[in-house]
Amino acid sequence: MDCVRSFLGMTTHTKNTTTRTRRRFRTIPTALTAVTLAVGLALTGCSAAATSADTDSASASTSVSNQSSTSGTAISTLDVASTEDATTTEETISDTAAAAQAFWDTLSAEQQETLLYDYDDETKSTSWSNFPVTFVERAGLNLYDLTDEQRTAALAVLESLLNDEAYAQVVGIIGGDEYLLENSSSTEESLGQYYIAFFGEPDADGEWALQFGGHHLGINADLDGTNDEITFAPTHLGVQPAAYTDSDGDEVQPFDAIYTDAFAFYDSLTDEQLEAMYQGEDVSAMVCAPGGTCDYPTGTGLKGSDLTDEQKQLLLAVIANWSGMADEETTAAELAEVEATLDDTYINWSGATEYDMSTGDGIYFQISGPDVYIEFASQQGSAGADVDGVTTSGWGHVHTIYRDPNEDYAGSVTQGEASGGGPGGGAGGGMPADGEMPSGMPDGEMPTDMPDGGTPPDFAGDDSTDEDSADQSADSITDS
Repeated sequence: MDCVRSFLGMTTHTKNTTTRTRRRFRTIPTALTAVTLAVGLALTGCSAAATSADTDSASASTSVSNQSSTSGTAISTLDVASTEDATTTEETISDTAAAAQAFWDTLSAEQQETLLYDYDDETKSTSWSNFPVTFVERAGLNLYDLTDEQRTAALAVLESLLNDEAYAQVVGIIGGDEYLLENSSSTEESLGQYYIAFFGEPDADGEWALQFGGHHLGINADLDGTNDEITFAPTHLGVQPAAYTDSDGDEVQPFDAIYTDAFAFYDSLTDEQLEAMYQGEDVSAMVCAPGGTCDYPTGTGLKGSDLTDEQKQLLLAVIANWSGMADEETTAAELAEVEATLDDTYINWSGATEYDMSTGDGIYFQISGPDVYIEFASQQGSAGADVDGVTTSGWGHVHTIYRDPNEDYAGSVTQGEASGGGPGGGAGGGMPADGEMPSGMPDGEMPTDMPDGGTPPDFAGDDSTDEDSADQSADSITDS
Protein backbone atom coordinates (compact mmCIF):
# COMPACT_ATOMS: atom_id res chain seq x y z
CA MET A 1 0.00 0.00 0.00
CA ASP A 2 1.59 3.32 -0.99
CA CYS A 3 2.20 6.35 1.22
CA VAL A 4 -0.82 8.32 0.04
CA ARG A 5 -3.17 5.39 0.69
CA SER A 6 -1.59 4.97 4.10
CA PHE A 7 -2.57 8.48 5.08
CA LEU A 8 -6.07 8.01 6.38
CA GLY A 9 -7.98 7.03 3.24
CA MET A 10 -8.58 8.66 -0.11
CA THR A 11 -12.02 10.28 0.13
CA THR A 12 -11.71 13.76 -1.35
CA HIS A 13 -13.15 16.67 0.62
CA THR A 14 -15.51 18.68 -1.57
CA LYS A 15 -16.04 22.26 -0.44
CA ASN A 16 -19.71 23.09 0.08
CA THR A 17 -20.77 26.33 -1.56
CA THR A 18 -23.92 26.93 0.51
CA THR A 19 -23.95 30.51 1.78
CA ARG A 20 -22.58 31.31 5.21
CA THR A 21 -21.46 34.51 6.84
CA ARG A 22 -17.81 35.30 6.24
CA ARG A 23 -15.67 36.08 9.26
CA ARG A 24 -12.21 37.50 9.68
CA PHE A 25 -10.23 37.59 12.88
CA ARG A 26 -7.51 39.97 13.93
CA THR A 27 -3.91 39.12 14.56
CA ILE A 28 -3.49 37.87 18.13
CA PRO A 29 -0.35 39.16 19.87
CA THR A 30 1.63 36.16 21.01
CA ALA A 31 5.06 35.16 22.15
CA LEU A 32 4.65 31.91 20.27
CA THR A 33 6.99 32.43 17.32
CA ALA A 34 7.21 28.90 16.01
CA VAL A 35 5.86 25.42 16.32
CA THR A 36 8.62 22.83 15.99
CA LEU A 37 7.59 19.88 13.93
CA ALA A 38 8.95 16.36 14.08
CA VAL A 39 7.09 14.07 11.76
CA GLY A 40 7.08 10.40 12.72
CA LEU A 41 6.59 7.27 10.71
CA ALA A 42 3.17 6.45 9.30
CA LEU A 43 1.43 3.18 10.19
CA THR A 44 2.56 1.70 6.90
CA GLY A 45 6.17 2.66 7.48
CA CYS A 46 6.19 5.65 5.16
CA SER A 47 8.25 8.57 6.41
CA ALA A 48 8.09 12.31 5.93
CA ALA A 49 10.64 14.99 6.57
CA ALA A 50 10.28 17.32 9.51
CA THR A 51 9.28 20.86 8.59
CA SER A 52 9.26 24.22 10.33
CA ALA A 53 6.05 25.99 11.27
CA ASP A 54 7.60 29.41 10.72
CA THR A 55 5.67 30.75 7.73
CA ASP A 56 6.19 34.23 6.35
CA SER A 57 3.32 36.29 4.97
CA ALA A 58 4.15 35.48 1.36
CA SER A 59 4.03 31.73 1.82
CA ALA A 60 0.98 31.93 4.09
CA SER A 61 -1.07 33.59 1.36
CA THR A 62 0.01 31.15 -1.32
CA SER A 63 -2.88 29.39 -3.02
CA VAL A 64 -3.70 25.79 -2.18
CA SER A 65 -2.58 24.67 -5.60
CA ASN A 66 0.92 26.00 -4.92
CA GLN A 67 1.29 24.46 -1.49
CA SER A 68 3.09 21.19 -1.01
CA SER A 69 0.82 18.25 -1.54
CA THR A 70 -0.46 16.12 1.30
CA SER A 71 1.99 13.44 2.34
CA GLY A 72 1.57 9.94 3.67
CA THR A 73 1.85 10.89 7.34
CA ALA A 74 -0.93 9.63 9.60
CA ILE A 75 -2.39 12.11 12.09
CA SER A 76 -1.60 9.96 15.10
CA THR A 77 2.12 9.86 14.24
CA LEU A 78 2.60 13.62 13.90
CA ASP A 79 4.79 14.78 16.76
CA VAL A 80 3.51 18.12 18.06
CA ALA A 81 6.04 20.18 19.99
CA SER A 82 5.35 19.45 23.65
CA THR A 83 4.33 22.35 25.86
CA GLU A 84 3.89 22.51 29.62
CA ASP A 85 0.30 21.96 30.68
CA ALA A 86 -1.54 25.14 31.64
CA THR A 87 -2.87 25.14 35.19
CA THR A 88 -5.44 27.93 34.92
CA THR A 89 -8.36 28.59 32.62
CA GLU A 90 -6.85 31.91 31.58
CA GLU A 91 -3.59 30.24 30.56
CA THR A 92 -5.41 27.57 28.57
CA ILE A 93 -7.50 30.11 26.68
CA SER A 94 -4.46 32.27 25.96
CA ASP A 95 -2.31 29.33 24.82
CA THR A 96 -5.08 27.92 22.64
CA ALA A 97 -5.79 31.28 21.01
CA ALA A 98 -2.06 31.71 20.27
CA ALA A 99 -1.86 28.23 18.73
CA ALA A 100 -4.98 29.01 16.68
CA GLN A 101 -3.27 32.12 15.30
CA ALA A 102 -0.15 30.10 14.46
CA PHE A 103 -2.29 27.57 12.60
CA TRP A 104 -4.18 30.35 10.82
CA ASP A 105 -0.90 31.81 9.59
CA THR A 106 -0.04 28.57 7.75
CA LEU A 107 -3.25 28.68 5.70
CA SER A 108 -4.17 30.19 2.37
CA ALA A 109 -6.98 32.76 2.18
CA GLU A 110 -9.30 30.09 0.78
CA GLN A 111 -8.52 27.72 3.63
CA GLN A 112 -9.07 30.49 6.17
CA GLU A 113 -12.52 31.11 4.73
CA THR A 114 -13.38 27.44 5.12
CA LEU A 115 -12.06 27.25 8.67
CA LEU A 116 -13.90 30.20 10.24
CA TYR A 117 -17.61 30.57 11.11
CA ASP A 118 -19.63 33.00 13.20
CA TYR A 119 -19.61 32.07 16.88
CA ASP A 120 -23.37 31.50 16.90
CA ASP A 121 -23.57 29.73 13.53
CA GLU A 122 -26.04 26.85 13.88
CA THR A 123 -23.64 24.65 11.89
CA LYS A 124 -21.82 24.21 15.19
CA SER A 125 -24.60 21.92 16.43
CA THR A 126 -25.06 19.79 13.31
CA SER A 127 -21.53 19.10 12.09
CA TRP A 128 -20.34 16.39 14.47
CA SER A 129 -21.25 12.73 14.89
CA ASN A 130 -20.05 9.23 15.72
CA PHE A 131 -20.15 8.43 11.99
CA PRO A 132 -17.31 8.69 9.46
CA VAL A 133 -17.13 11.94 7.51
CA THR A 134 -18.78 10.42 4.43
CA PHE A 135 -22.09 10.13 6.34
CA VAL A 136 -22.16 13.44 8.19
CA GLU A 137 -20.23 16.31 6.61
CA ARG A 138 -18.08 18.20 9.08
CA ALA A 139 -17.44 21.91 9.33
CA GLY A 140 -14.06 23.43 8.60
CA LEU A 141 -10.92 21.90 7.14
CA ASN A 142 -10.19 18.22 6.62
CA LEU A 143 -6.74 17.53 8.03
CA TYR A 144 -6.30 15.04 5.19
CA ASP A 145 -6.28 17.97 2.75
CA LEU A 146 -3.53 19.83 4.63
CA THR A 147 0.23 19.66 4.45
CA ASP A 148 2.11 18.00 7.29
CA GLU A 149 3.12 21.46 8.51
CA GLN A 150 -0.50 22.59 8.60
CA ARG A 151 -1.71 19.35 10.20
CA THR A 152 0.83 19.63 12.96
CA ALA A 153 -0.13 23.27 13.56
CA ALA A 154 -3.79 22.20 13.72
CA LEU A 155 -2.99 19.52 16.27
CA ALA A 156 -1.02 22.09 18.27
CA VAL A 157 -4.29 23.97 18.79
CA LEU A 158 -5.85 20.85 20.27
CA GLU A 159 -2.72 20.09 22.31
CA SER A 160 -2.82 23.60 23.79
CA LEU A 161 -6.44 23.13 24.86
CA LEU A 162 -6.22 19.64 26.33
CA ASN A 163 -4.23 18.29 29.24
CA ASP A 164 -1.68 15.56 28.50
CA GLU A 165 -3.99 12.67 29.35
CA ALA A 166 -6.88 13.98 27.26
CA TYR A 167 -4.63 14.73 24.28
CA ALA A 168 -3.11 11.24 24.44
CA GLN A 169 -6.60 9.77 24.53
CA VAL A 170 -7.67 11.74 21.45
CA VAL A 171 -4.56 10.64 19.57
CA GLY A 172 -5.33 7.07 20.63
CA ILE A 173 -8.88 7.35 19.26
CA ILE A 174 -7.57 8.68 15.95
CA GLY A 175 -4.92 5.96 15.87
CA GLY A 176 -7.63 3.35 16.32
CA ASP A 177 -9.47 4.67 13.29
CA GLU A 178 -6.26 4.59 11.26
CA TYR A 179 -5.74 1.03 12.49
CA LEU A 180 -9.18 0.07 11.17
CA LEU A 181 -8.38 1.65 7.82
CA GLU A 182 -5.24 -0.42 7.49
CA ASN A 183 -6.34 -3.70 9.05
CA SER A 184 -10.12 -4.13 9.13
CA SER A 185 -12.59 -5.57 6.65
CA SER A 186 -14.23 -2.16 6.21
CA THR A 187 -13.83 -0.51 2.82
CA GLU A 188 -14.81 2.90 4.23
CA GLU A 189 -11.84 4.92 2.96
CA SER A 190 -12.62 8.02 5.04
CA LEU A 191 -11.61 6.28 8.26
CA GLY A 192 -8.91 8.34 9.96
CA GLN A 193 -10.07 11.65 8.49
CA TYR A 194 -10.72 14.49 10.94
CA TYR A 195 -11.82 18.11 10.68
CA ILE A 196 -11.07 21.32 12.54
CA ALA A 197 -13.24 24.45 12.62
CA PHE A 198 -13.28 27.76 14.48
CA PHE A 199 -16.55 29.38 15.51
CA GLY A 200 -15.85 33.00 16.30
CA GLU A 201 -12.51 34.78 16.26
CA PRO A 202 -9.91 32.97 18.40
CA ASP A 203 -9.10 35.59 20.98
CA ALA A 204 -7.70 35.31 24.51
CA ASP A 205 -10.17 38.00 25.61
CA GLY A 206 -13.33 36.98 23.75
CA GLU A 207 -15.74 34.14 23.09
CA TRP A 208 -15.01 31.50 20.46
CA ALA A 209 -15.25 27.76 19.96
CA LEU A 210 -13.03 25.01 18.63
CA GLN A 211 -14.62 22.01 16.96
CA PHE A 212 -12.50 18.98 16.16
CA GLY A 213 -13.79 15.61 15.06
CA GLY A 214 -14.46 12.78 12.70
CA HIS A 215 -15.34 9.11 13.20
CA HIS A 216 -15.78 8.36 16.92
CA LEU A 217 -14.73 11.86 17.93
CA GLY A 218 -16.53 15.16 18.27
CA ILE A 219 -14.96 17.77 20.55
CA ASN A 220 -16.85 21.01 21.02
CA ALA A 221 -14.93 23.39 23.24
CA ASP A 222 -16.33 26.85 23.97
CA LEU A 223 -13.73 29.25 25.33
CA ASP A 224 -14.76 32.50 27.03
CA GLY A 225 -11.78 34.75 27.69
CA THR A 226 -13.99 37.46 29.19
CA ASN A 227 -15.17 35.28 32.05
CA ASP A 228 -12.35 32.71 32.02
CA GLU A 229 -14.62 29.75 31.30
CA ILE A 230 -14.25 26.65 29.15
CA THR A 231 -16.87 24.00 28.53
CA PHE A 232 -16.66 20.77 26.55
CA ALA A 233 -20.41 20.18 26.43
CA PRO A 234 -21.38 18.59 24.14
CA THR A 235 -18.55 16.21 23.32
CA HIS A 236 -18.46 12.72 21.83
CA LEU A 237 -15.64 10.31 22.58
CA GLY A 238 -15.75 6.89 20.96
CA VAL A 239 -13.37 4.04 20.40
CA GLN A 240 -12.92 1.13 18.01
CA PRO A 241 -11.07 -1.05 18.73
CA ALA A 242 -10.62 -0.66 22.47
CA ALA A 243 -7.11 -2.11 22.29
CA TYR A 244 -4.71 -2.25 19.36
CA THR A 245 -1.00 -2.38 18.64
CA ASP A 246 0.51 0.76 17.14
CA SER A 247 3.36 1.06 14.63
CA ASP A 248 5.93 0.97 17.45
CA GLY A 249 4.57 -2.34 18.73
CA ASP A 250 2.98 -0.76 21.80
CA GLU A 251 -0.53 -1.64 22.96
CA VAL A 252 -2.88 1.34 22.99
CA GLN A 253 -6.07 1.43 25.08
CA PRO A 254 -7.63 4.91 24.71
CA PHE A 255 -10.49 4.21 27.15
CA ASP A 256 -8.52 2.44 29.86
CA ALA A 257 -8.77 5.45 32.22
CA ILE A 258 -12.54 5.67 31.76
CA TYR A 259 -12.98 1.94 32.38
CA THR A 260 -10.71 2.10 35.42
CA ASP A 261 -12.60 5.04 36.96
CA ALA A 262 -16.01 3.58 36.15
CA PHE A 263 -15.25 0.22 37.75
CA ALA A 264 -13.64 1.90 40.78
CA PHE A 265 -16.99 3.59 41.35
CA TYR A 266 -18.91 0.38 40.66
CA ASP A 267 -16.76 -1.65 43.07
CA SER A 268 -17.28 0.91 45.86
CA LEU A 269 -21.02 0.27 46.00
CA THR A 270 -22.84 -1.90 48.51
CA ASP A 271 -25.15 -4.71 47.45
CA GLU A 272 -28.14 -2.50 48.18
CA GLN A 273 -26.76 0.32 46.03
CA LEU A 274 -25.92 -2.09 43.22
CA GLU A 275 -29.45 -3.44 43.28
CA ALA A 276 -30.75 0.08 42.68
CA MET A 277 -28.22 0.93 39.95
CA TYR A 278 -27.88 -2.31 37.97
CA GLN A 279 -30.39 -2.80 35.15
CA GLY A 280 -29.39 -6.28 33.96
CA GLU A 281 -26.92 -8.25 31.88
CA ASP A 282 -28.14 -6.98 28.52
CA VAL A 283 -26.17 -3.91 27.51
CA SER A 284 -28.58 -1.00 27.11
CA ALA A 285 -28.74 0.98 23.87
CA MET A 286 -27.76 4.61 23.72
CA VAL A 287 -30.62 7.05 24.29
CA CYS A 288 -29.09 10.45 23.49
CA ALA A 289 -26.67 9.83 20.68
CA PRO A 290 -23.87 12.04 19.35
CA GLY A 291 -25.01 15.00 17.29
CA GLY A 292 -28.72 14.68 18.12
CA THR A 293 -31.27 16.34 20.35
CA CYS A 294 -31.92 14.88 23.80
CA ASP A 295 -34.70 14.89 26.39
CA TYR A 296 -32.24 13.88 29.12
CA PRO A 297 -34.03 10.94 30.70
CA THR A 298 -33.47 10.72 34.45
CA GLY A 299 -34.86 9.08 37.56
CA THR A 300 -33.66 5.54 36.78
CA GLY A 301 -31.09 3.80 38.95
CA LEU A 302 -29.13 4.93 41.99
CA LYS A 303 -29.67 8.46 43.26
CA GLY A 304 -26.67 10.61 44.13
CA SER A 305 -28.06 11.42 47.55
CA ASP A 306 -27.68 7.72 48.42
CA LEU A 307 -23.91 7.82 47.91
CA THR A 308 -21.28 8.36 50.58
CA ASP A 309 -18.93 11.33 50.26
CA GLU A 310 -16.18 8.98 49.09
CA GLN A 311 -18.45 7.43 46.46
CA LYS A 312 -19.43 10.89 45.24
CA GLN A 313 -15.78 11.71 44.67
CA LEU A 314 -15.35 8.48 42.71
CA LEU A 315 -18.36 9.40 40.57
CA LEU A 316 -16.93 12.88 39.95
CA ALA A 317 -13.70 11.21 38.83
CA VAL A 318 -15.72 9.34 36.18
CA ILE A 319 -17.37 12.56 35.03
CA ALA A 320 -13.98 14.29 34.82
CA ASN A 321 -13.04 12.07 31.88
CA TRP A 322 -15.25 14.37 29.81
CA SER A 323 -15.60 17.65 31.72
CA GLY A 324 -11.98 17.66 32.89
CA MET A 325 -10.14 17.55 29.59
CA ALA A 326 -8.41 20.92 30.05
CA ASP A 327 -6.48 22.44 32.96
CA GLU A 328 -6.87 21.91 36.71
CA GLU A 329 -8.77 25.13 37.37
CA THR A 330 -11.28 24.52 34.59
CA THR A 331 -11.81 20.96 35.76
CA ALA A 332 -12.38 22.05 39.35
CA ALA A 333 -14.92 24.68 38.28
CA GLU A 334 -16.86 22.25 36.09
CA LEU A 335 -16.93 19.53 38.75
CA ALA A 336 -17.98 21.98 41.46
CA GLU A 337 -21.03 22.88 39.39
CA VAL A 338 -21.92 19.20 38.92
CA GLU A 339 -21.25 18.40 42.58
CA ALA A 340 -23.71 21.08 43.71
CA THR A 341 -26.59 19.05 42.22
CA LEU A 342 -25.10 15.58 42.55
CA ASP A 343 -27.74 14.55 45.11
CA ASP A 344 -30.35 14.90 42.34
CA THR A 345 -28.29 12.96 39.79
CA TYR A 346 -29.08 9.35 38.89
CA ILE A 347 -26.73 6.59 37.75
CA ASN A 348 -27.74 3.36 36.05
CA TRP A 349 -25.59 0.54 34.69
CA SER A 350 -26.04 -2.62 32.62
CA GLY A 351 -23.84 -5.32 31.14
CA ALA A 352 -20.55 -6.52 32.60
CA THR A 353 -19.79 -6.15 36.30
CA GLU A 354 -16.03 -6.67 36.06
CA TYR A 355 -13.39 -4.94 33.96
CA ASP A 356 -12.50 -7.94 31.83
CA MET A 357 -12.62 -7.30 28.09
CA SER A 358 -12.11 -11.00 27.33
CA THR A 359 -15.67 -11.86 28.33
CA GLY A 360 -19.13 -10.40 27.84
CA ASP A 361 -20.41 -7.65 25.55
CA GLY A 362 -19.17 -4.60 27.39
CA ILE A 363 -21.05 -2.13 29.55
CA TYR A 364 -23.52 0.72 29.51
CA PHE A 365 -23.86 3.45 32.07
CA GLN A 366 -25.81 6.68 32.25
CA ILE A 367 -25.22 9.62 34.57
CA SER A 368 -28.15 12.02 34.41
CA GLY A 369 -28.61 15.10 36.56
CA PRO A 370 -29.48 18.80 36.47
CA ASP A 371 -25.97 19.80 35.33
CA VAL A 372 -24.54 16.72 33.63
CA TYR A 373 -25.61 14.02 31.21
CA ILE A 374 -23.24 11.23 30.23
CA GLU A 375 -23.84 7.99 28.39
CA PHE A 376 -21.26 5.27 27.81
CA ALA A 377 -22.54 2.56 25.49
CA SER A 378 -20.79 -0.52 24.14
CA GLN A 379 -22.06 -1.10 20.61
CA GLN A 380 -23.34 -4.58 19.81
CA GLY A 381 -21.77 -4.82 16.38
CA SER A 382 -18.63 -3.88 14.47
CA ALA A 383 -20.34 -1.89 11.67
CA GLY A 384 -18.39 -4.04 9.21
CA ALA A 385 -14.96 -3.20 10.64
CA ASP A 386 -13.73 -6.67 11.60
CA VAL A 387 -10.12 -7.55 12.40
CA ASP A 388 -8.93 -11.11 12.99
CA GLY A 389 -8.06 -11.59 16.65
CA VAL A 390 -9.16 -8.09 17.66
CA THR A 391 -12.46 -7.18 19.34
CA THR A 392 -14.27 -4.48 17.37
CA SER A 393 -17.73 -4.78 18.94
CA GLY A 394 -18.96 -4.75 22.52
CA TRP A 395 -15.97 -3.81 24.65
CA GLY A 396 -14.15 -2.98 21.43
CA HIS A 397 -16.68 -0.50 20.01
CA VAL A 398 -17.95 2.23 22.30
CA HIS A 399 -19.89 5.47 21.88
CA THR A 400 -20.13 8.09 24.62
CA ILE A 401 -21.77 11.47 24.96
CA TYR A 402 -21.27 14.33 27.39
CA ARG A 403 -23.93 17.04 27.57
CA ASP A 404 -24.89 19.95 29.82
CA PRO A 405 -28.71 19.94 30.06
CA ASN A 406 -28.67 23.67 30.86
CA GLU A 407 -25.95 25.12 28.68
CA ASP A 408 -24.56 23.10 25.79
CA TYR A 409 -22.21 25.18 23.61
CA ALA A 410 -22.05 27.72 26.48
CA GLY A 411 -25.53 28.80 25.39
CA SER A 412 -24.35 30.07 22.00
CA VAL A 413 -26.59 27.79 19.91
CA THR A 414 -29.35 25.25 20.46
CA GLN A 415 -28.66 21.63 19.56
CA GLY A 416 -30.17 20.77 16.22
CA GLU A 417 -31.08 17.30 15.05
CA ALA A 418 -28.55 16.37 12.43
CA SER A 419 -30.29 15.00 9.36
CA GLY A 420 -30.82 11.23 9.53
CA GLY A 421 -30.85 11.10 13.33
CA GLY A 422 -32.49 8.21 15.12
CA PRO A 423 -32.19 5.78 17.99
CA GLY A 424 -29.46 3.30 18.71
CA GLY A 425 -26.42 5.53 18.91
CA GLY A 426 -26.76 7.13 15.52
CA ALA A 427 -28.31 10.52 15.93
CA GLY A 428 -26.20 12.97 14.12
CA GLY A 429 -25.31 10.39 11.56
CA GLY A 430 -27.50 9.04 8.87
CA MET A 431 -27.85 7.01 5.74
CA PRO A 432 -26.79 8.75 2.57
CA ALA A 433 -29.61 10.15 0.49
CA ASP A 434 -29.46 7.18 -1.86
CA GLY A 435 -29.92 4.77 1.06
CA GLU A 436 -26.62 2.96 0.47
CA MET A 437 -25.19 0.87 3.25
CA PRO A 438 -21.93 2.01 4.85
CA SER A 439 -18.92 0.89 2.88
CA GLY A 440 -17.71 -2.47 4.04
CA MET A 441 -21.06 -3.66 5.42
CA PRO A 442 -22.18 -7.15 4.39
CA ASP A 443 -25.23 -7.18 2.15
CA GLY A 444 -28.42 -6.70 4.09
CA GLU A 445 -26.74 -5.96 7.41
CA MET A 446 -27.61 -2.79 9.27
CA PRO A 447 -24.92 -1.62 11.70
CA THR A 448 -25.99 -1.21 15.29
CA ASP A 449 -25.12 2.48 15.26
CA MET A 450 -26.94 3.41 12.04
CA PRO A 451 -30.26 5.27 12.23
CA ASP A 452 -33.09 4.63 9.85
CA GLY A 453 -32.70 6.61 6.67
CA GLY A 454 -32.07 10.32 6.39
CA THR A 455 -29.91 12.58 4.35
CA PRO A 456 -26.64 14.30 5.11
CA PRO A 457 -27.07 17.74 6.70
CA ASP A 458 -26.98 20.86 4.58
CA PHE A 459 -23.97 22.83 5.72
CA ALA A 460 -23.23 26.51 5.62
CA GLY A 461 -20.56 26.90 3.04
CA ASP A 462 -18.47 29.71 1.66
CA ASP A 463 -20.10 32.26 -0.65
CA SER A 464 -16.95 34.26 -1.21
CA THR A 465 -15.41 34.60 -4.62
CA ASP A 466 -11.78 33.93 -5.44
CA GLU A 467 -11.36 37.69 -5.65
CA ASP A 468 -12.75 38.10 -2.14
CA SER A 469 -10.42 35.44 -0.81
CA ALA A 470 -7.44 37.08 -2.42
CA ASP A 471 -8.19 40.23 -0.43
CA GLN A 472 -7.72 38.36 2.82
CA SER A 473 -4.04 37.57 3.07
CA ALA A 474 -2.87 35.61 6.07
CA ASP A 475 -0.49 38.36 7.17
CA SER A 476 -3.17 41.05 7.38
CA ILE A 477 -6.05 39.57 9.34
CA THR A 478 -8.42 42.39 10.22
CA ASP A 479 -11.20 42.91 12.72
CA SER A 480 -14.63 41.69 11.67
